[in-house]
Order: sequence, then structure tokens, then C-alpha cells
Amino acid sequence: MDSAEYERRIAARFATFDQDGNGYISREDFSTAAKVLLAEFGVTARSEKGQSLYIGAEAFWQGMAGIADRDGDQRITRDEFVGGAVKRLRDNPARFAEIARPFLHAVIALADGDGDASVTPAEVQRALRALGVESDLAEQSAAALGPVTEDQVVTAFAEYFTVPE
Repeated sequence: MDSAEYERRIAARFATFDQDGNGYISREDFSTAAKVLLAEFGVTARSEKGQSLYIGAEAFWQGMAGIADRDGDQRITRDEFVGGAVKRLRDNPARFAEIARPFLHAVIALADGDGDASVTPAEVQRALRALGVESDLAEQSAAALGPVTEDQVVTAFAEYFTVPE
């Protein structure tokens, strides 16, 4: 795959983060994602799980901004996302995974209905749909899984955003 094709595929993933569709990723997009997930799973923002999710979302935002926000305006444009975050993280998906881990840890705790530190395909599907993934794609993605652990979720998430295949 040539560089232009790689960048095109990664740019398409930009929309996953741009929750409000305004053309850039900001702290508010991460807060929106947290709010939507809390509503989906019926958890209040002031609860322990709610606070953990918001703290994880803020940590994720800070990590992304630190890597990609080249002009320091507290917004990540599509070009900054492709040119900054992806190029810097492509060779080290583990770095991206560590940036995302606090948020994903909180999402798993939120979605984990039986408290066994793993999520079922149905729980994954609910979380994906809440974050704006099309129902069919969320169902297909979740159906391919059995119960998954945090390490598996973090690795899959990092690969999705850094490996275009």
C-alpha cells in the first residue's frame, strides 16, 4: 500500500474522533463521547465509573493533542491527525495504545455488565453504536468477538487507528 492510500484510509478514521462533525477534534469531542457512553449504559457522570470515564477521556485528549496539535490551538485538524498523530504512531502502535488505555479501561468498566473485567460482543456493539459506528458495522465487528479483555481491546483499538489494513 502506498503512502497516499495509507493516509486516505487513516483520514477516514478521523470521523470517529470528530464526534460533532465540525471538521476538527477537540477536548469537547472526547467529552461528548464520554457523555454518550454514560447515557447508553445508564451511568451518571458523578458516579465512580462516570468520573473514571471523564478522566480517561481527558487523558486521551491530552495525549492526542500532545502528539498531533502542531499549532497549539487545542484543535486537531484532519491534516494534523494524518500528518501528526498517525505518522508518529504508525511505527509504534503501542504508544497510541497507552494514550488510549485510560479511556478504554473506563469504557470496559462501564460496559462490563457482569463485572468480570471483560466485555461481551453485545456490550462492545452497544459501545460502538453509542460512539456513532453504523449499526451493521458495529454488529459485524462485535459478532467476530468472544468476550475480550482490556489488553485485547487496547491492542485492537491501536491497530485500527495505526494499521490501515
